[in-house]
This record gives sequence, structure tokens and C-alpha cells, in this order.
Amino acid sequence: MKLPCRLFEVVIMTLLLMALPQPGLAAEDAGGNEAEQLRGIVTNLLDDNTAFARTHKPDYFKPFIDSQHPRATVVTCSDSRVHTHALDKTPDGDLFMVRNIGNQISTAEGSVEYGVHHLHTPLLIIIGHVACGAIKAVQGDYSKESAAIKHELDTIKLPAKDPKNSEKQEWLRGVNDNVNNQVTFALKKFDPEVKEGKLNVIGAIYDFQNALHQGQGRLVVININGNTDASSLMSGLIKITSTSLKSDKKPVEKKSVEH
Repeated sequence: MKLPCRLFEVVIMTLLLMALPQPGLAAEDAGGNEAEQLRGIVTNLLDDNTAFARTHKPDYFKPFIDSQHPRATVVTCSDSRVHTHALDKTPDGDLFMVRNIGNQISTAEGSVEYGVHHLHTPLLIIIGHVACGAIKAVQGDYSKESAAIKHELDTIKLPAKDPKNSEKQEWLRGVNDNVNNQVTFALKKFDPEVKEGKLNVIGAIYDFQNALHQGQGRLVVININGNTDASSLMSGLIKITSTSLKSDKKPVEKKSVEH
């Protein structure tokens, strides 16, 4: 028997909340606040998903309901402050997302390769961000971290610290250097695609602090196919955006949101 949509939501919500610990049963239990926070998180997620489903009609999902043809493979950090809404108003079907600590290719090489070789995205963009915890860890002592975390941090290679720089300056320099290193890695790995004009590799930094003085929330491009010269980055962007990137996939029409 099919339940009406709203009734189905209520049933799911009730079952989930019943499964959570009841904070009121033990006032002195330190876990009470955690249980209440968990209840709020689950409720918020379900409410937001309900709102999304109600405001996005079938036509929104039509372009990618049976297959995906993303416009870009995006390698970015797992950091909770970095999300697709800062890059694309309608990321569904547009961005093939690969996320890990330190926005690395080597620790997610298969996923990146899938985006470039199987989904044929004409753009691979590596996005670092200001105040990256992975970069700060690598610049310090992370020997006490778990084996799994150390394994991922070990693949981030940064130059020696410049004693003339402040800790904040070095942190930002590390973010910048890591993005450039990832672009270099990508250019070597996907050299045939780049040379044939099938792939462009861009490195950028998402700046929610305005540390780069270009505006809070800006995506600042720092590398285009290995070119890091600030004076020519703009012309490089103009060249990319004004010409059709070679791809065997037709552009995916943008989705419209109905309210």
C-alpha cells in the first residue's frame, strides 16, 4: 500500500526520532545535549530535503535522471565551509565532485580519472581554500594522528617554511602551493588530453575570509594549465570562456527551479 507523500514523511521522521536517545530520561547524563543536537540535525536534514523535493519539479531532474554528463570534474576539500552552492546555483548533473582532505588527486586518483576518462569532462578544477586544516597539519607535527589520516596527509608536499612570513602568511602560501602541486600532478597524468585540447586544468582558491582581498566568498583562479603568472591569468580565462571546449558530450541544459 502506498502512503500519501506527507504521511510517508511523517512516518519516516517518527521512526528516526524514536530511534534516537531520549535526553529527558537522564537529566544528569552528559550525553543529553548531544542527543538533542542529533535530533535537531536529523530534523533539519529531513525538513530541508522535503523543501527541496517540493520546489524541484520533475523537469528539473529530467536532464540527468538516467545518466550524467557533468561539465566539470571538481577536486576540492572535505571542509564543511566549502560547498557547491558557492560554485554553481544548480550543481546537480553539472559537477562531478571529488572531495578529500587537502583537495588531493593522489588520494582519490580513481575518482578523478573516472571524471576525465569516462565522463569526458572538458574541465578539471582543483579548489583549495583558505584556512585549510590539512595544510596546517602538514606544516606542523601530525605524527599522533591515526594511520589513515597520516596516510592522506603524507601525500601533501610543501616547501620549507619562510621564517620571514607570519604563521598566517605561511598557511595561505601552503594552500596556494598545494593547489599548484595538484595542477602539476594533473597535467602530467592527463598530458594527452591536455595536449589534444580535450581538457583544461584550473587551480583555484575559495576564499571565505577575504584573505586574498578579492571579496569574501570569491573563487580566485591562480593556475591555468600550469600558468601561474597573474598578469596572464585573465587572458587565459577569457580564452577558455570565449571558445568552445572540445568534448564529445553536448552541453547539459541548465535546470530551472519551480517554487
